[in-house]
Amino acid sequence: MKANFKNIIMLVVMVLAVVIAVSLFSGLGDDKDEFVYSELVELLEKDLVTDFEISEGGEVTVHYLKPIYGANGSFEGYEKDGKGENKIYEESYQISYTVQIEKLIEKAEELKAKPDTELGDTNPTGTNLQWYNIVPTPETPWYVMYLPYIITAVVIIALWIFLMKQTSGGGAGKIGSFSKSKAKVVGGDKNAVKFADVAGADEEKAELEEVVEFLKDPEKFVKLGARIPRGVLLVGPPGTGKTLLAKAVAGEAGVPFFSISGSDFVEMYVGVGASRVRDLFDNARKTPASIIFIDEIDAVGRHRGAGLGGGHDEREQTLNQLLVEMDGFGTNSGVIVMAATNRPDILDPALLRPGRFDRRVTVNYPDIKGREEILKVHCRNKPLEETVDLKKIAQTTIGFTGAELANLMNEAALRAAKKNKALIGMIDIEESYMKLILGPQKKSKVRTEKDNKLCAYHEAGHAVASYYC
Repeated sequence: MKANFKNIIMLVVMVLAVVIAVSLFSGLGDDKDEFVYSELVELLEKDLVTDFEISEGGEVTVHYLKPIYGANGSFEGYEKDGKGENKIYEESYQISYTVQIEKLIEKAEELKAKPDTELGDTNPTGTNLQWYNIVPTPETPWYVMYLPYIITAVVIIALWIFLMKQTSGGGAGKIGSFSKSKAKVVGGDKNAVKFADVAGADEEKAELEEVVEFLKDPEKFVKLGARIPRGVLLVGPPGTGKTLLAKAVAGEAGVPFFSISGSDFVEMYVGVGASRVRDLFDNARKTPASIIFIDEIDAVGRHRGAGLGGGHDEREQTLNQLLVEMDGFGTNSGVIVMAATNRPDILDPALLRPGRFDRRVTVNYPDIKGREEILKVHCRNKPLEETVDLKKIAQTTIGFTGAELANLMNEAALRAAKKNKALIGMIDIEESYMKLILGPQKKSKVRTEKDNKLCAYHEAGHAVASYYC
């Protein structure tokens, strides 16, 4: 309620400021009108005006004479034209102030000038001013005069409402907007990833089973005075399945899964990152249990004091807020933070201490058994020939991660489809393997006899070593 009242006050102040500014700028022409009016009155008082006409819109057309003065300042007459008659000069002025026009007419009436309808051949008043004419100007309604102010106020109000909706996250399907968290939420019932979909990481899954049990039945641990790890840091090379493990934990536990990248917190505007951290944890606390997964946490969790910005860097403010949310005065019961990084050495020590990331799970490269299990997972929906030997492929793909093995089977499926085959054969997998590690085959390259001999000697060495070993 207080926030809404404050917004209304700010809106009223802005509208008043705009109206005052428009009024000031619209009144800048008054000084000019005063100058024009004074100049015309001076011409009238010196009896130099012969006639004038005020047209619609405030344009004043004046015909006047120019006096000639002698050396001692005495009046000697008016400038003459080629015929020896008084030369008439014409000047046009623009007056926007209605009161000045009325005063000009009053001055003409003081000089007893005749209106246009009473013109005669002679001037009985004895002055040079013979006549004046006024084109009737239609009276402007009061609401037309205030129309620019009304339009300006409406535009300001519409702009303010638009900005308020944007900053408050008014878009459908979003968690927030500019100052809100950019995390993607996957409901517990919509998360189809289970531990069965993660192969080649039995030890890592065993480490995470405790987290799943806590999310399913927290009372079991609370009765014994146990405290589940508030944070789990997944460390390992790229492609080893850190993100997949985090999704599997949320899928097994059946709780909402908040996924966000570390770089989404950092912005060029001060305070935005910290605000997004607060909003992320506020949304997570609305559910009885949830998982917050921060991918590439090293983007925001770097060691403090190492950057050019010192202690006032926006990234460090975001990290400070993250530290407070994970283990501050507030309680985060039911909220577990999982993060992934392949550079744990650059993380801030305060982030790694017990109470924040209590447990570190290292996700290594899969061994031969793990690679075979991963291949079985990625071959579930792929028709294979009977000659395909996954164990042999696992022996060949030393050093491959889970992501690389998935890419290998996808390349094999693409090659088989290109050849119009109904099943994926061993030759497709072998050719895809060579393509991934060596690149596409250079069929157009011309090989010399020397190159062929060197290649033959090299392959013969492989054969001899394989035979005796």
